[in-house]
Amino acid sequence: MTIIAPSILSADFSRLGDEISGIEQAGADWIHVDVMDGQFVPNLTFGPPVIAAVRPATKLPFDVHLMIERPELSIANYAAAGADRITVHAEACVHLHRTIYQIKERGLPAGVAINPGTPVSVLESVLGDVDLILVMTVNPGFGGQKFIPYSLNKLRQIRSLLVERGLQHVHVQVDGGINEETAKLVTEAGANVLVAGNAVFAQADRAAAISVLR
Repeated sequence: MTIIAPSILSADFSRLGDEISGIEQAGADWIHVDVMDGQFVPNLTFGPPVIAAVRPATKLPFDVHLMIERPELSIANYAAAGADRITVHAEACVHLHRTIYQIKERGLPAGVAINPGTPVSVLESVLGDVDLILVMTVNPGFGGQKFIPYSLNKLRQIRSLLVERGLQHVHVQVDGGINEETAKLVTEAGANVLVAGNAVFAQADRAAAISVLR
């Protein structure tokens, strides 16, 4: 079954706890938390104190996506704040393998993300070490961007590699420009976890929006 992970980057920050509770009631599977540092990407969002403050608002897992430089310095803080899984960017890690195992040493599933301009080949050496691969289908930093079509080829490559190596249990996640139309395309290409921002939070009937994506 396709997993729907609404991104709280598109939520109303003035009532974030209520927004998270509401999205759980609407049928979300995970809560996607886009962490940006204003350095790796041109935006600044949530830190560990905010995550800890809203953690009691839901029982759903917090899928924390670190779009930050030197994530290895912050993993312990995000784990302590309530992250249930942590994804780091291949482009931000000097020692990617070591960073993956820093996450796993805290008992959390580890993910690796790649930007639109990053080839799939950078993942090949760590495929057997990760629990999730995140393919950015827009350039990270802001919500509401248009889906980049050549991302579909990257998804097909990743799914093929996972099948070839017997790693079908690894989640393939997409983030950026996901709506009713692109959701169908990415799932056909091999994705099973859809991050959606405006496609859920900007809708009057969020339960219906989640159902449509699923």
